[in-house]
Amino acid sequence: MKKSGQKGQARGEGPVWCMRDTTLGAWSNWTTARLLPAFTLIELLVVIAIIAVLAALLLPALSKRTSSAQRIKCVSNLRQLGLAAQMYWDDNSGHAFRYRGVATNGGDLYWFGWLARGSEGARAFDPTAGALFPYLGGRGVEICPALNYALEQFKRKATGAAYGYGYNLYLSAPSNQPPRSISKISRPTETTVFADAAQVNTWQPPASANNPMLEEWYYVDDNALQPNGHFRHSHQAGVVFCDGHVAREKAAESSFDRRLPNQFVGRLRSEILIP
Repeated sequence: MKKSGQKGQARGEGPVWCMRDTTLGAWSNWTTARLLPAFTLIELLVVIAIIAVLAALLLPALSKRTSSAQRIKCVSNLRQLGLAAQMYWDDNSGHAFRYRGVATNGGDLYWFGWLARGSEGARAFDPTAGALFPYLGGRGVEICPALNYALEQFKRKATGAAYGYGYNLYLSAPSNQPPRSISKISRPTETTVFADAAQVNTWQPPASANNPMLEEWYYVDDNALQPNGHFRHSHQAGVVFCDGHVAREKAAESSFDRRLPNQFVGRLRSEILIP
């Protein structure tokens, strides 16, 4: 009669003592792993420092990429607004639309739509009444992605976002005069139609003199006391001109509104506003 160990060898299964040895080896390796030292405090601090350095290197690049994407979208918006304005001029004998129209239905008609009167942030808004709405094919180009509506210091005028771009007020004739003819503009390549716009409000609640707030603004001019250009793209503003080209403009010297210095609301140059 054969022993069990020999029988195991005949079947190619290996002797029993080999199985015990493997088990002991595994137990020995596990014990050794348990006894390996953990990270020291210095090593942990070094790892944290390396992660911090990598984050410091990557964050500016990510921020720059985000800013670049916002500028590209803004340029596209302005270009489409400029094209819509040219189509309007073509359909209206070359006459520029007015900044503001008649009062109706408890609100006012502006170039960008109808805005109800009432408390700030609670006004109804209808973009379909705007002069350019038929040429834009709906909404989607009216908001600049760099205009931060979620900002704690931002004061909405309507119940939601209305418009983030301002119309050149000097293209709008007074209500008692005929509309301005675009063909009479001597420098169309240097005359603004739309630009990044916003202003600082200190007189309409919830804003106050002690709580200045940023808000949408719907025209641009060269008023030094209440600037309304918004230089939100790395201290530059996007502008579309009468010939349809888009460019970036710096603020007029010393024109940034000191009431909200970190928002870069300033004045566009008079040379690109007055036809």
